[in-house]
Amino acid sequence: MKPQYFVAILFATSLYWMYLLYAPFLMGMVIAALLAISTSNIQNFFEKVLKSKFFAALISSFLLAVLFFVPLGYFLATLTIKLNSMDPVVFKNIEIFIREFLETPPDYLSFLKPFTDDMMKDVSVNSIASYVISFTGNIGSLSAGYLKNSFLVIVFYFFAQYNGGFVVDFLKRVVQMSVEETTLLAKELSSVMSVVFYSIIVNAMFQGILFGVAISFMGYNGLLFGIMYGFASLIPVVGGALMWLPFMLYEFSTGNSSNAIFIALYSIVVISVIADTFIKPLIIKEINLRLLKEDDAKMNELIIFFAIIAGLTTFGFWGMILGPAITAFFLTIMKLFEARTKECESRAEPS
Repeated sequence: MKPQYFVAILFATSLYWMYLLYAPFLMGMVIAALLAISTSNIQNFFEKVLKSKFFAALISSFLLAVLFFVPLGYFLATLTIKLNSMDPVVFKNIEIFIREFLETPPDYLSFLKPFTDDMMKDVSVNSIASYVISFTGNIGSLSAGYLKNSFLVIVFYFFAQYNGGFVVDFLKRVVQMSVEETTLLAKELSSVMSVVFYSIIVNAMFQGILFGVAISFMGYNGLLFGIMYGFASLIPVVGGALMWLPFMLYEFSTGNSSNAIFIALYSIVVISVIADTFIKPLIIKEINLRLLKEDDAKMNELIIFFAIIAGLTTFGFWGMILGPAITAFFLTIMKLFEARTKECESRAEPS
């Protein structure tokens, strides 16, 4: 057996065992690496100010932890207090509203009457309270999973920021690509991920502010529910409905039909349609123009927009980072193939 074949077998075997060893952490490592790429400009700024890569990585990781943990911690603490202090009369009012709606639905929904009769048997104060408790438990378990994954991402993020330069230089030496090609790949991926990271934050804050301001005029905690809506907006298709639908039902149950209709129409028309569908691509475009220099690679904002949606749909919460990264990587590889094809064609032409 030739020595190079033996080395290749050893490499494949070690790669397989490395995958088995680190499989539970691969998603966190990938997300941390992509976040490190996205925020490389912040890391570079702290390095210049502090003259220390270690402390720069430490502060960058702390800021990311604040971004991840503080809003969620505030949300969980406030939500727990609200649910514990909620009057049981609220559940009774919701039950009465649902029963009246199912017993006498509007004329345009009268064809659903045979189905609503069966649903009536399951509607009660106890069932609603049980659903709320179950829903709270699901939020708690999801939040615990989110906190665990976020903690791992931040730990890996610190090491990615601290040792990222060494890893990138090592990969450049190992990968069979020219310096120009690896530089192009790293530059385009870094450019796209920076735009994605900041546009996601700005868009979530924008939608959260829109919802929080509207709900505060109705007497609710605008800060709490604005944060909740910002997180919910990251969930594809049903994200906003997870927030405004319970408000609509509650307002209907208390007899405030005008408030219920307003919050539903406002959330659908202003936030879901105008802000999320039309303004979101403009936010991405503006960040794309302001964040990147003229000589940096720019990806079309609509491609980034659909890549975020596709990533969220396929991979869940972290898909908003993975989707654009995969798309940017694919398009860059296509550019490299195009460049190599042109180079081969130019060599093949007779002189």
